[in-house]
Amino acid sequence: MKRRQFLNSTIASTAFISAGGLSLTACNGTPKKHLTILHTNDVHSHIDPFPANHARNPNAGGVARRAQLIESIRKENPNMLLFDAGDIFQGTPYFNFYGGEIEFKLMSMLKYDAATIGNHDFDNGIEGLFTQLPHAKFNLINSNYDFKNTIMDGNVDRYKIYVKNGLKIGVFGLGIELDGLVSKKLYKETVYLDPINIAQDITKELKESENCDLVICLSHLGYQYNSDKVSDITLARNTENIDLIIGGHTHTFMDKPVVETNRKGKKVLINQVGCYGIYLGRIDFYFDANKKSSEGISIDV
Repeated sequence: MKRRQFLNSTIASTAFISAGGLSLTACNGTPKKHLTILHTNDVHSHIDPFPANHARNPNAGGVARRAQLIESIRKENPNMLLFDAGDIFQGTPYFNFYGGEIEFKLMSMLKYDAATIGNHDFDNGIEGLFTQLPHAKFNLINSNYDFKNTIMDGNVDRYKIYVKNGLKIGVFGLGIELDGLVSKKLYKETVYLDPINIAQDITKELKESENCDLVICLSHLGYQYNSDKVSDITLARNTENIDLIIGGHTHTFMDKPVVETNRKGKKVLINQVGCYGIYLGRIDFYFDANKKSSEGISIDV
């Protein structure tokens, strides 16, 4: 299993790189709490692995392999959360024939905790997305689509708080502007709200009112653009209180998470693992008193 690894510390003395490779050892003793975040994005209905004769990704991916990998990590650390950053649907005949039912059922079997909504998740219309909701045994989270005049009203969470090992993890989701990407007849009366403003409001609530130890954004905005279009980079730089952005949409593979600086001068991690379920992202957070440090890797499936 190929592993690409990254080490980040919010306090310089929290961690060091040992002669034998990356090691996360607190200078004042073993970290007290360990949280593992696993994530995917833009799987696009790829249930099976790529064929052995595929030019770029021979034998790569597949839900069965991902399931085995996730289960082994879950046994290693039960304090784990599993997320997806959108575009679950569209890309293989599985979606064409079953409309997303198989994708949601399999994600439920893998025990995903939450996913956000990508633009291709509207490809069967907002009614098609709604029809598949009974098959999703995980939270669907979006914070900047106003669904109040649609069939999805009340079926999508603005944010969710998860508690693992005494840690409170606040999770919210942001979707890309649908106009120009998705036909109006598919998303109907869904209203796109400015993601920067929404993020500021929600993260303040999660940090200050809910006292979350970690705030995660499931983003389908895209990593970066050569324009003023809102991306994960601009989100990180123009907000505060976000600790980790799990990205999607641009199919960007990162061999390690990127560290950006928010408008208050604090670190924000951004990660995205390409597309089609070829990679599984893993980020481990370690909490020791007021110190927080992290490791990040991308794992070939």
